[in-house]
Amino acid sequence: QVNQQLSRLANIDSLTQIYNRYYFDLTLQKLWLEALRERAQISLILCDVDNFKLYNDTYGHLMGDQCLKKVAKALNEAINRDQDVATRFGGEEFAIILPRTNSEGAIQVVTRIMNAVSNLNIFHGTSNVENYVTISCGIACLAPNPDFSPTKLIENADNALYQAKQQGKNCWVMAEDNLTQ
Repeated sequence: QVNQQLSRLANIDSLTQIYNRYYFDLTLQKLWLEALRERAQISLILCDVDNFKLYNDTYGHLMGDQCLKKVAKALNEAINRDQDVATRFGGEEFAIILPRTNSEGAIQVVTRIMNAVSNLNIFHGTSNVENYVTISCGIACLAPNPDFSPTKLIENADNALYQAKQQGKNCWVMAEDNLTQ
């Protein structure tokens, strides 16, 4: 029982109650190797709560914490398969690992995720996007090969997320160099 509690403390984000960055790193490495062995694709979605600093500045950090908890729950509930993993990546960023998933499947998941967050209807009167909390997402899909590490997948998703933010937020962008080697 003590070992189970320690494992939970090591792997679960204390605020959002979904998996944490430590678990993300371990799981992505494991799933990357499985995809390499199976010659399967793996997708990653990085999500960022739009204008979260403004939300915190306007409503306070306790309300910001409540917002992150609700967003995390919505993300976790929007993934359908047991093998998919929702994690808190850091701050107001979240990551969804989708093993054995191509770009079309990742787009279906990101659509569900964005709708789930929108349906929360968390008021955000100081947002320059909508009057409610929104997220931006970057998607990357790779069929791993020995020349790449999971870092490439993260970089691609992060670049796509940056493009989504540049395009006005509350949208998703697919990484341009989704490698299928």
